[in-house]
Amino acid sequence: MRVVFAFLFALAGPAAGQEQATTAPSVARAVFLNTSGESIGTATLKSTPNGVLIEAKLANLPPGIHGFHIHEVGTCDPATGFESAGGHLGSGPHGFMVEEGPHAGDLANQTARDDGTMLVEVFNERVSFDGEMSLFDDDGAALVVHATADDYRSQPAGTGGDPIACGVIERD
Repeated sequence: MRVVFAFLFALAGPAAGQEQATTAPSVARAVFLNTSGESIGTATLKSTPNGVLIEAKLANLPPGIHGFHIHEVGTCDPATGFESAGGHLGSGPHGFMVEEGPHAGDLANQTARDDGTMLVEVFNERVSFDGEMSLFDDDGAALVVHATADDYRSQPAGTGGDPIACGVIERD
């Protein structure tokens, strides 16, 4: 009888005042603009206990490998060539191939297919939604796609070329 009671109690869920062990992640989104100000894709960012998962889909990009970074300001003004997004998020040396790197905004290069679409799924353990290296500090943050591949070592920001797409990261 005790086993049956314990089983039924477990099925009922947590007692009043107790929280579930796992909760749904916080979510943020970004809409990518090209240099003409047209929407060309979206990103979903999910906060986890260990960092942020970024998933994105973009279209109408030049085929090939592109640098992909988190920039330090949540402003994407095409009229400035997206200079409004500032530099890469974080301090310290840039790149996965340098001993002191990478800084918080460094992400792996992404490839646009021959049809101009880019599918992204990257994880960044150096950023968060709240706390240290928050994507939601006073001036926010943005995701940026660059014209060419990042070499993961050139200072201060790699060799990704000019930004060609930018998306302001906003909480849901």
